[in-house]
Amino acid sequence: MSNSETTPSKAIPQSSEEDLYFPALAPLYKAFAQPLAWTVLRVAIGLSLAYSGWSKIMAPMAMSGFVESLGFYPGWLWSPLMAIANFVGGLLIAIGLFTRPAALANGLMLLVTLYYHVTHPYPPSFLSEAGIAALTGSPDLFSGGGLGMLKDGGASFLRMMQEKAVTNSLFWSGGAFLYAAFGGGRLSVDHFMKKVF
Repeated sequence: MSNSETTPSKAIPQSSEEDLYFPALAPLYKAFAQPLAWTVLRVAIGLSLAYSGWSKIMAPMAMSGFVESLGFYPGWLWSPLMAIANFVGGLLIAIGLFTRPAALANGLMLLVTLYYHVTHPYPPSFLSEAGIAALTGSPDLFSGGGLGMLKDGGASFLRMMQEKAVTNSLFWSGGAFLYAAFGGGRLSVDHFMKKVF
């Protein structure tokens, strides 16, 4: 394998012609479909991280107590760093600039988030029997589906939220680590900068 085949932009997993049902389409996959798919996922991950980080950037110290509860001291340092990694790192991933370090920082942060969701699950319910009785006594305040989700004290709703929190953290951390490992790809600022410099 030549050095040109192991550059970060070519390190993206690709199909060989033997893997294809229609080998004649290999040039289309290689030149268009694979770089586009790699870019679309990178932009989706980056923009999702930046969107999640926007509120943290607007209040960079708001997470100080939370990060200290996880053992990251001092909170006044880690809370703004998390905001920057999330928002700025997400934008960098989206455009493909310094993709690997930005993705690594976010992947590590998302692993901490995953750990938190696994070790701090939502409670089994958030309504007492009196709360359930009050809600069922005023059904006009809720949609049918909304009231149905609260009849068990919110247990089914919280179970669904727990599954989403764990699944989302797992998915996004995996996606971030994918870009930390392989880079931004052919349609990234990193790639264009390497060609220019």
